[in-house]
Amino acid sequence: MVGKIKVGGGAPIVVQSMTNTDTADIKSSVKQILELAEAGSELVRITVNNDEAAAAVPEIRNQLDQKGCDVPLVGDFHFNGHKLLDKYPDCASALGKYRINPGNVGKGKKRDLQFAQMIEMACKYDKPVRIGVNGGSLDQAVFTRLLDENRLKEVPDDLAAVTREAIITSALESAHSAEALGLGADKIILSCKMSNVQDLITIYQDLTTRSEYALHLGLTEAG
Repeated sequence: MVGKIKVGGGAPIVVQSMTNTDTADIKSSVKQILELAEAGSELVRITVNNDEAAAAVPEIRNQLDQKGCDVPLVGDFHFNGHKLLDKYPDCASALGKYRINPGNVGKGKKRDLQFAQMIEMACKYDKPVRIGVNGGSLDQAVFTRLLDENRLKEVPDDLAAVTREAIITSALESAHSAEALGLGADKIILSCKMSNVQDLITIYQDLTTRSEYALHLGLTEAG
């Protein structure tokens, strides 16, 4: 459940879009979210990339509510998401879902800590999380590990196959880590975004056989 919207399982396919406004510009962001909702976007993702954006989220939510628009807002976080969610509790509460990209959470030892902090915030505020792996920002630690394993095979897979497996592995390992930190499986949505349609189809067909998480289907760079 993302707000009142059910995602996955036997529920109808849900449409999500994203604003291209500066989230800190409350007036423009509210206007565009209303337009997206009117056009049929049942979820709307907004960038929460700095203090100004995080501080604006509660007022955006408030103005939407006043206008009778209950479309859930999805916060798109990157390397500083753990700090913003902690510093702006009203933002953490106002969002309907958090989007985390394992490849952009942090590097080295900081990555696991910062990922854990974001999952803990999702648990604290009872929010679902989309773990969104992107082909253009793949977790290099996972990719390097699978490349090393592939070299040891008698007949190594080609690079495209290893890349697809790395994307899937990154998503599943992150989901399992989130569960270990206390986030319920029913609060996890996975996405493995690619710019190549056939790669995308192959990855999602594989995902459906390897997990029962709800899936977010997205083509990156597709507009």
